[in-house]
Amino acid sequence: MTALLAATGSGKTMWYLTRGSGVVTLLLLTASLCLGIAGTAGLRTRWLPRFSIADLHRNLTLLAVAFLGIHVATTVADSYTPIGWKDVVIPFLSPYRPFWLGLGAIAGDLLLALVITSLLRLRIGFRAWRFTHWLAYACWPIAFAHALGTGSDPRAGWLQALAAVSLGAVLAAVSVRLVTAEGERTRRVILGGAAAAVALLGWAWYRGGPGAPGWAARAGTPTSLLHSTTTATATVTHAANALPTTFVARLNGRLTQTSAANGLVDVRVDGALAGGLSGRLRLVLQGVPLDGGGVRMTGSGVSFAARGTSVYQGQIVALEGNQLAARLSDPSGRTVELSLDLHVSPTSNALTGTVRGSMV
Repeated sequence: MTALLAATGSGKTMWYLTRGSGVVTLLLLTASLCLGIAGTAGLRTRWLPRFSIADLHRNLTLLAVAFLGIHVATTVADSYTPIGWKDVVIPFLSPYRPFWLGLGAIAGDLLLALVITSLLRLRIGFRAWRFTHWLAYACWPIAFAHALGTGSDPRAGWLQALAAVSLGAVLAAVSVRLVTAEGERTRRVILGGAAAAVALLGWAWYRGGPGAPGWAARAGTPTSLLHSTTTATATVTHAANALPTTFVARLNGRLTQTSAANGLVDVRVDGALAGGLSGRLRLVLQGVPLDGGGVRMTGSGVSFAARGTSVYQGQIVALEGNQLAARLSDPSGRTVELSLDLHVSPTSNALTGTVRGSMV
């Protein structure tokens, strides 16, 4: 077997585009919402008059739609997860994390409704446009929950920081709006307390949900993907030490392929790391055999530990020929990204390669 896989299913570039475009879309929506609130509150400065705030709000919203299009297209194109075009329009039908992906579909539909009605504002009338524009207050929290519930980085420090900044900016904008709004003080206090309660409930949900281990199973990841991850558990010792920030090691091991249920095959790699880092690596791929040789991946699981460290478990996130990338986390939430370049002997199942890792 001269090549580990003949079909890629998804590339590393596609995976990064999906993650990056999703985060950028959320940040643009956050900025657009804050500017929209500032505009309704009549806020302005000497360097940013009120009409400029409105123009910037509109342009940021259109830019968010552009990045949303990239996010949707790369998500569907990346065949590692079973997400189709209907899943990005019709909520709660996807086999992959249906509820949390459904929230993304709802947020996308709401955003499109906001943009379309804004473009047709003169035709539909101010009252209808203003009523529809209130959907912006629902679009942002739904998109926020989708980002944490569906994304692959809910426990990553950089995403936690961006989420905290986004939430803080929206709460600050809402607070300013309530202070400057006309009406009874009691009503403003009640609305402010409700906003604070929602923020606290959201934090509690995050701590017990996406921020806690085992979220992938609870969120609705398909059993086939979870099963592959479970079968990749390696028999190594758990420890509390961290991996080096970056490392390069040699890999020596064996590759085996066995038939699985429903006509699928399992490709398994067991190997030892040496050189720059000592440890063990186990990798399991499940997929459909191809006529020309190789396998089209449908599920994966990776388990890795260096000497004296915890066990890191995760999945393959990009695959091209004999080169693959994996993302893994240990029980404490530390995350490592592995890049593997594998070579299989044409006359035996012996496998050699290079493993590069970096802590996220």
